[in-house]
Amino acid sequence: MRYRTLTDGTTTFDVSTLVLGTMNLGVTTDEETSFAILDRYVEAGGTFLDTANNYGAWSPGHSDRASEELIGRWLASRGVRDQVRLATKVGAGKKDPALPLANTPPTNFEGLAAATIERSAHESLRTLGVEHLDVLYGHVDDLDTPLVETVGAFGKLQADGVVGLTGISNVALWRVVEARAEARRQGVPPYALVQEQSSYLYPVPDVDRHNWASPELYDYARSVADDDGAQVAVVAYSPLLQGAFVRDDKPLWEGYDHPTSRARLATLHDVARDLGATPNQVALAWLLGGTAPALPIVGASSVAQLDEALGAVELVLDDGVRGRLDAV
Repeated sequence: MRYRTLTDGTTTFDVSTLVLGTMNLGVTTDEETSFAILDRYVEAGGTFLDTANNYGAWSPGHSDRASEELIGRWLASRGVRDQVRLATKVGAGKKDPALPLANTPPTNFEGLAAATIERSAHESLRTLGVEHLDVLYGHVDDLDTPLVETVGAFGKLQADGVVGLTGISNVALWRVVEARAEARRQGVPPYALVQEQSSYLYPVPDVDRHNWASPELYDYARSVADDDGAQVAVVAYSPLLQGAFVRDDKPLWEGYDHPTSRARLATLHDVARDLGATPNQVALAWLLGGTAPALPIVGASSVAQLDEALGAVELVLDDGVRGRLDAV
């Protein structure tokens, strides 16, 4: 396993470069298999778990916090809290518990008001059975709540010792820049992580798409380091487009099915064959080894899938291979 240092200039710690996404653990993946996946991840040196307060809400018949609940049971049974860093999210839980969530308006997202952030963070502590959250993200940017309020609420949780680092997800780059400036004005630590969808494929341009890690975000992450050393790490969710790189029954997501994507997929498969690796491993290695390296979140429904992803960590793409992949 390889590791990377995260810091906001005040709090600093290392995490494994491969993040384990737990969205389906305890939801569509049964508890025995989920525990086996978590055990294998830690055995391989993995240290960074990613969850949220709403993952179960997308699957009928499960509690909204099903993923957090499963991690809590696993932590209690294994006694490994000091071996992992926990990241969870607030902001996209249900505003009205009686209504479903949606990705298009009306979303029913709870938002990022100060009271919501405070309440949900402490509920995550109880659900996970821990005294401290290593990372707390705003799950979806909230344009209806002033940044001064959201940033201040995250800063208060850090001052209270509830949260280590903060971050934001599904957000426009200008909002990241402004939120970090607002943190400076308030004298609180700035966002240290930005979690966006990112993969070897690029979606078509869309002015309303704010959930994608654009080249500008990577350029910002590579160049920014405030006077006190505060950095920005890009965390990439769905880096394999939920299996679409290798499975014919998994169509490319909306906006991704275009001629360049198909050409890049063909090159990805060719490179994988030449390297004796899988296309998924090459795609993850491409993210891990960029000039502004991402921290890819991998979701696995079996130990075998996790082992495939773990194989990408030590796969180093030389300049020739990267040039071949980038040229398409």
